Amino acid sequence: MAVGSASWSFTEDDFGAITVTLQRFLGECNARCAMLVDRTGQLVATVGEQPKFDPTTFATLTAADFSANDQLAKLIGENDFQSLFHQGEKESMYLADVARRVILVVLFDNRTTLGLVRLKMKVTVDELTKLFEAMFSRGTAGNAAAPHLLAGADDEIDKLFQ
Repeated sequence: MAVGSASWSFTEDDFGAITVTLQRFLGECNARCAMLVDRTGQLVATVGEQPKFDPTTFATLTAADFSANDQLAKLIGENDFQSLFHQGEKESMYLADVARRVILVVLFDNRTTLGLVRLKMKVTVDELTKLFEAMFSRGTAGNAAAPHLLAGADDEIDKLFQ
């Protein structure tokens, strides 16, 4: 399957599990904000401090950044880069691939260190990968079952208008 292809969705329970995982991560490494962005540039979730910028634009640029770096990786003989790090004077961000379809972006400042963020990120990415892979596989199986869910709905609608 191509990276970022096919549509998917998650339930309220899925969102709760994602949020708990990200909140725990932020607490453990003292980062400011964690954002999940799908590879098409759509913002999936934001946990922690709300960013002081347009998150929709940021999500689009994040996906483009990751995609460009995938191409750079290929040029040097790698399949892709699993993570990226951008260091600023006051703010930094660490990006990591989750299940080849989602990007975890962590924004942090001098209240923590890159080493601590990287250490805690590995466990978090593993947890999120399991959650997302379960969602993706359920979505594939769920598409076949969807017509059964609405079976009889047409008859009920017809009864309403009789």
